[in-house]
Amino acid sequence: MTPDARSPADRLFLEALELAPAVRAPFVQARAADAAEAAEVLSLLEAADGAAAYFEAPSGLHALVFEAAPDRDDLAPGTRVGPYVVAAEVGRGGMGAVYRAERADGLFEQTVALKVVARGMDTDAVVRRFVRERAVLAGLRHPHIARLLDGGAVADGRPYFAMEYVEGEPITTFADARRLGLEARVGLVLQVCEAVAHAHRSLVVHRDLKPSNVLVADGPAGPHVTLLDFGVAKLLGGDAAVTTAGVRPHTPAYAAPEQREGRVG
Repeated sequence: MTPDARSPADRLFLEALELAPAVRAPFVQARAADAAEAAEVLSLLEAADGAAAYFEAPSGLHALVFEAAPDRDDLAPGTRVGPYVVAAEVGRGGMGAVYRAERADGLFEQTVALKVVARGMDTDAVVRRFVRERAVLAGLRHPHIARLLDGGAVADGRPYFAMEYVEGEPITTFADARRLGLEARVGLVLQVCEAVAHAHRSLVVHRDLKPSNVLVADGPAGPHVTLLDFGVAKLLGGDAAVTTAGVRPHTPAYAAPEQREGRVG
């Protein structure tokens, strides 16, 4: 919509939105054509403030994780974890970290991604969720879903699992960096849909689809998509272990409306 196509109330709303919150109401009252327009604009401003607070604040499981997150707890390069040796940290979330690691037991060479529960977050509930993610991945076999390779526990008992190490970029970053056209972008989305459809046929709902969980790498047959992170997945058919009363794991900016509003688990 061009600026000229906006209604007077829309234009006044956008002008007021640029001001400090304390002066918005007087500004609107002074500039509005009548009381009805002022009420409409003030209502829009209130809704905008509420939306900003919602998207900036952690919610559901994320709120619990952020409030309880421990001090940074790295596995230093060279740390032995089962048959693997940590090379470097490649990602971090509220419940733990992901490391690039190399197999070091002499059987064969292999690079993996190690996901480890953070010290201080290894509560019964988090460990159950983590172990369930391992079980979910073990049941999924698809070229566009990262493969589970191994699992176990670090020296202090925290669980870990090893999965296929994916060299790639978030799907949006990949597409923008290469200035992909519409057809190429749709092709990437179709690969994501294939992965999601496979999970659904296995009665698994991912529940956290977002660019950082969809990596794309150049391959011999063209761009290749890999879906990651089933940490908040839901198993259909009566398994409610991951859906705790009052906790709706999701990323607000990418969740479906019914998920944000609590109409689905």
